[in-house]
Amino acid sequence: MDQKTAFDKKEKLSRRLQAYGSLLVAFSGGVDSSFLLAVAHEALGDKALAVTAGSAIHPPHETEFAARFAQERGIRHLTLASEEMNLPDFRANPPQRCYICKKALLRQLKQIASEQGLIHLAHGANADDAFDFRPGARAALEEGAVAPLADVGLTKQEIRFLARDLGLPNWDKPSGACLASRIPYHEPIIAEKLLMIYKAENALSELGIAQCRVRHHGSMARIEVLETDFPKIMPADLRNRIVEKFKQIGYQYVTLDLAGYVSGSLNRVL
Repeated sequence: MDQKTAFDKKEKLSRRLQAYGSLLVAFSGGVDSSFLLAVAHEALGDKALAVTAGSAIHPPHETEFAARFAQERGIRHLTLASEEMNLPDFRANPPQRCYICKKALLRQLKQIASEQGLIHLAHGANADDAFDFRPGARAALEEGAVAPLADVGLTKQEIRFLARDLGLPNWDKPSGACLASRIPYHEPIIAEKLLMIYKAENALSELGIAQCRVRHHGSMARIEVLETDFPKIMPADLRNRIVEKFKQIGYQYVTLDLAGYVSGSLNRVL
């Protein structure tokens, strides 16, 4: 990575944000939206507003982190009760699940932006996202949401570098996704499943496995971790603790995926 190029892109981003005049940032608490929000606040001050969605598909600690991040930096912030779990089409869990969810959320955010007198709505897509399966990107385009990070060509690696330079606490935070992404397509999304997934992933995190996914296959949990974490998770003592904890959560079978952690692994069936 060329550091000068990354800083040049940051300057270009700042100028673009200043030109917007005012902005609502869809703020998940991940590194991309955190960096976007931090630069937007630098460029626009109180004319930048962060809004974080909260619902059963979002881990509670992520929502709490977003609120704390904004408060510590004096950034205007709202938490929104998103409505995707009220949508039968979303709960049916089709391959276009993310499109349905983001479409509904962006419409809520547009309403808030209008009420707050804000001109633009931005989300944290970066230049690398164009190479992944992201139905939500179509919803963002249809609803007129801008993607400033992608527009100036900032990659994930560059964003992490610049976020660290800004002193953001989550610059090296593992990539995240909503809890619904752990449920295979066409398997109904219900609150009980989401809670089981959250508890299981939180248990792994407490045991020192930072980057992980627990894919929910009925009574079976399929754990994905980085291959470098295989030696950490395989000793009998830790395996037994994981199995015991997962059974307390409600899983009858606990498996480790030998392919390792793969972002969006459930998309293989598409």
